[in-house]
Parts: sequence; structure tokens; C-alpha cells
Amino acid sequence: MSRTKILPKVSVTETGQHLLRISEVARRVHISASALRAWEALGLVTPRRSQSRYRLYSESDVRILQRAIFLRRARNLNPAAIVHILKRQGLLSVPAESALQPGQRLRQLRNRRGLSLAQVSKATGISVGFLSAVERGQMRSSVSTLRRIAKVYRTNILSLFQSEGTNTKLVRPGQRKILETTNGVRMELLAWGRTVMEPHLFRVKPGGRSGESYMHEGEEFLYVLKGEFDIWLNGKERYRLRQGDSFYFESSTPHQWSNPGRKVAWLLWINTPPTF
Repeated sequence: MSRTKILPKVSVTETGQHLLRISEVARRVHISASALRAWEALGLVTPRRSQSRYRLYSESDVRILQRAIFLRRARNLNPAAIVHILKRQGLLSVPAESALQPGQRLRQLRNRRGLSLAQVSKATGISVGFLSAVERGQMRSSVSTLRRIAKVYRTNILSLFQSEGTNTKLVRPGQRKILETTNGVRMELLAWGRTVMEPHLFRVKPGGRSGESYMHEGEEFLYVLKGEFDIWLNGKERYRLRQGDSFYFESSTPHQWSNPGRKVAWLLWINTPPTF
């Protein structure tokens, strides 16, 4: 009795274009599904998702992958060089770095370091599941946790603002670079480029906090514009700051903070050098 081989189903778009499952694409380009997901993380392809959240690839995606794999194997190019060549040839359009979300930026930094989620988990003490959820934008991380992750990537939180570029003398409110973390903390970068200071506007909701203590190189200056703010140094020195108060300390001192009040706390927060 002969058996009929059941082929994987493909989806069809409204224009009649066939979309392929990840297993079929992996067979077409002769790489594993995990390697295919790694190429996706680099921005080479952006598959669609079915209602069941399955990845769906177009023939255009397959051609880009085939070209990328050829450049990798025949010319021994690294992923960054491959992306550059494909963009120059007009075959690839990746999102501008300024358009990347913090989670995407973290994934990009990890891939550039050639690290797996398991390796980052071991280095930071943060679970693989949590790291993965942050990269996918499903969860946000506290300031202290972001510091731990950024340290492994040999960078700082400033890199998550996508702050590359020349100095901007005038920054309008709508032009600020924004990063939001867990626990109701919003950081707005007020200047960027080749600066010796890193000025932020912090907005911390009631109960918002940094997480565990953290430290880094440099010096810090705070000025409370609105509300109340608690900061601890060395885990035992607590200072209650109110509107109009200013505070200076060395960043190498372990510190953590929170908003104990009932209203949003607004702070002008300056780091120097930019190592936050």
C-alpha cells in the first residue's frame, strides 16, 4: 500500500503570492531553522506571521537569504558586511537604527557580540526567558537590569537611545530621544553626540524605582523640578529630595532610587562623562 506524502501547507496573500513556512525555507536555502532565525535577528528578512504566529516567508525573502549565504560562504564576510553589501545593491532595506525599539537594539548588540541568550543569562544572572521577552518587546526592564545587560555588551544605557550622530545645539521637546523602563520610569535624552555630559529629564511615577543598586564610572548631578525623590547610597544612606533640591554624588558609589510621593517626580539628571 503506497503512502501519500503530505506537504506542508503554504499561505497565500491577497495578491496571490505564496508564503512559505520556516521548515520549507530552511530546506530551500540549506540551513537549519535556528540559523534562519539568527539571520532574521540581523534584519536580513522580516517574515510575516500567520494567525497562529508561524513565520511566513516570501520568495523575495528566499532570494535575499540565498544571496546572504553565498556571500558568507564564498567571500567569508561577516554579517555586518553582508548587510552593508545587500543594502548597497538595493536588495535589502533594514530599519534605520533610530527606528529600532530598545528590545531590538539589545538583540542587535547581542548579535554583534556573537553571544547567545544562554551566555548573556549566565553573565548577568537574568533568566533566558526574561531576556528573550525583553528583546521581543513583550516585557520592559528596570534601569539596574538594563545596566547589567549593557555591561556585558561593553556599552551603556545611552546606546539604547540610538544617540549616534553629531551634536545638536537645539533640541525641541518633540525631538527628545526617549527610553521607558519598568516601574513607571521615563528617561528623555536632552542632548547627544560628542558631548562630555549626558543630560536627561527623568519622569518617575509614584512607586517607580531603579531596581537593585548599580554603579558605573563618572559623576552625577540631580535637580528636582517637581515631586519627591528618594536616593540611597551604599544601600544605607537615604536622602529625601523635594522640589528645588539638588544632589551630587560619584557614580562609582552603589546607588538606587525611587519615587515615594503621590505625584510624578520630574528630575534634571546629568551624568558626566556619558557612561550611564
